[in-house]
Amino acid sequence: MTRGTSADTGPSRLLVSDLAQLATPAERQAPLRGDALGQVDVLEDAFLLCEEGRIAAVGRMRELRHVDGDVEEIDGRGLCAIPGLVDCHTHACFAGDRVEEFALRATGATYEELHAAGGGILSTVRATRAASEPELRQAVHRHRDWMLHAGTTTFEAKSGYGLDRETELAALHAIAAEDGVPTWLGAHAVPPEFGDADAYLDFAIAEVLPGAARIAESADVFVEQGAFDVGQARRYLEACRDAGLALRLHGDQFTEQGAVGLAIELEARSVDHLEVTGPTGIRALAQSDVSAVLLPASALCLGRPMPPARALVDAGAVVALATDFNPGSAFCESLPLVCSLACTQLHLSPAEALAACTVNAAHVLGRADRIGRLGPGHDANLVLLDAPDWRHLAYHLGGDLVAAVVVRGKLAWRR
Repeated sequence: MTRGTSADTGPSRLLVSDLAQLATPAERQAPLRGDALGQVDVLEDAFLLCEEGRIAAVGRMRELRHVDGDVEEIDGRGLCAIPGLVDCHTHACFAGDRVEEFALRATGATYEELHAAGGGILSTVRATRAASEPELRQAVHRHRDWMLHAGTTTFEAKSGYGLDRETELAALHAIAAEDGVPTWLGAHAVPPEFGDADAYLDFAIAEVLPGAARIAESADVFVEQGAFDVGQARRYLEACRDAGLALRLHGDQFTEQGAVGLAIELEARSVDHLEVTGPTGIRALAQSDVSAVLLPASALCLGRPMPPARALVDAGAVVALATDFNPGSAFCESLPLVCSLACTQLHLSPAEALAACTVNAAHVLGRADRIGRLGPGHDANLVLLDAPDWRHLAYHLGGDLVAAVVVRGKLAWRR
């Protein structure tokens, strides 16, 4: 039996032994709703065996038979294993920063005021358009590593900071090249060279969509005052659906504009944000298959109301969690921090938070059959926590508790 630390070389089998705990969402279906969201299987004194990038076996150490041949081993004493975290909503492809806006917002400027003054999204558009494709890939690589060190083994990332053909396609290429799940956020804002949203959408659908559909897996739109209304969003999303893309929406972040109803009408995969969603929207989502992706770090940073997570879960809606990592409203790459916010601010249990950023987030990305759980046949993506109990994932607010990350059966990072 050999020991190693490289993600790129070494045996194709990996054994993690003597774990204090191994925790994974209990149910086998996806997505998880209601009571099932809060059920976690916990094994004490456990092992996990990976072969050829997949999980071959999990169990208690007393059940582990002798493993012959060339096997890399990780000593899991004092550590807890959880599934690799899945960040299903990020804006990780951008250039520059908005630290000056952060300082202004800290002294009272609102998000809407900054946007109206030419800041906000359009500020990042200017910086991103000025970057080359290699520079965009370098930025995504850097951000991907930040997320990896916080336990994220699968991430989605959106374009939307180019809003022209060249930069949007370059952003999608950069995301895909860094093993991200690319989403074309072609309808993020109206760039200054277009007089109105309809003129811009004419351009985006005719000139950008054909290329974007060859790279991206899904399309997204920002339904909000000052961005795109429901009619414009429907036109954009229907064109994207016809081009073979899955559909997602930003909705109910500042005002209810009908995004929830549109998401249900078009059978979108998700509607994300939902900070101001009221009882009617909650009931509608609970009766649908559209996932509610909640972004508490964004609400915290902007001083906005938190999304109604407890009401959504209790009503039976599909709930996922994500960081919304972006340079303006949520400069946060940490899903453990999001889990802490989910428990302390959204009133979810640690078990519900874990499922929401593993199996349910994987469902949003169309990958719940492969990732989000620790069980035989799933991709061998896991996080080792330096903690005596897996619930420290949410309990340790902003803590440096990720000891190691395994991606597809290889040790990808160790503290």
